[in-house]
Amino acid sequence: MDVTVQLTTDSLAEGVAELSRRDPHLAAVVARHGAPPLWDRPPGFGTLVQIILEQQISLSAGRAAYGRLERLAGAVTPERVAALTEIELRGAGLTRQKSAYIRELAQAIVAGEFDPDGLAVLDDEEARAALIKLRGVGAWTADIYLLMALGRADIWPSGDLALVAAIREVKRLRSLPSSDRIGRITRTWSPWRAVAARVLWHHYLSTPRSRAKVNAAKPFLRVASPAGRARNGSADRGRKRRRSPLSCLRLRPSTVTG
Repeated sequence: MDVTVQLTTDSLAEGVAELSRRDPHLAAVVARHGAPPLWDRPPGFGTLVQIILEQQISLSAGRAAYGRLERLAGAVTPERVAALTEIELRGAGLTRQKSAYIRELAQAIVAGEFDPDGLAVLDDEEARAALIKLRGVGAWTADIYLLMALGRADIWPSGDLALVAAIREVKRLRSLPSSDRIGRITRTWSPWRAVAARVLWHHYLSTPRSRAKVNAAKPFLRVASPAGRARNGSADRGRKRRRSPLSCLRLRPSTVTG
């Protein structure tokens, strides 16, 4: 599969059909709830900033933070954000840590050290490695960006809590699967693992569950992090399992924006 081709509505349908033929459990989800939405996000600096701002908070709080940043900068561009001081960013309600992450990302782009557009021509592992080099971006955040912003069809965000819960439910397992077992299961879905993730998120969002369970494994519109305790400062490194990027959706799917 050409890594430069984004997952589209048509290729999503192709992937859903192929997975339904291969896996009766995923086929049952599609039969019950229909095909999942594409849940895409625009690639570029703005989306990376949104993901960083949404770490460990609700999507609505992340949106509010992005709105404050936009009002402060006039527009969320690398040049304008790089020109802001940490004090100005803190004054807009951003945490010290996220202020540093965002400024450093903007400065890296302005200095020509990182080019978000260049990720499109890299294969999955190369693009993932380039993202993980950024302070504030760990493996899970990189995978979510590849899956949603670049539309890569074979990305699996390891450790996503909603996906772990959905696999247990869909596969009717007695307990939460280990990372090794998840790896064995997901390898059978290649080269459509990102499509399988969308099917499972669709199941998670469409299945009634208590608020406590939703809060414990909020699906894929949210990025969680260990507050930068990773050795290289990457925000979502160091935990075995992450919350999901759908947290903002609660129990209804919609266009992914955070």
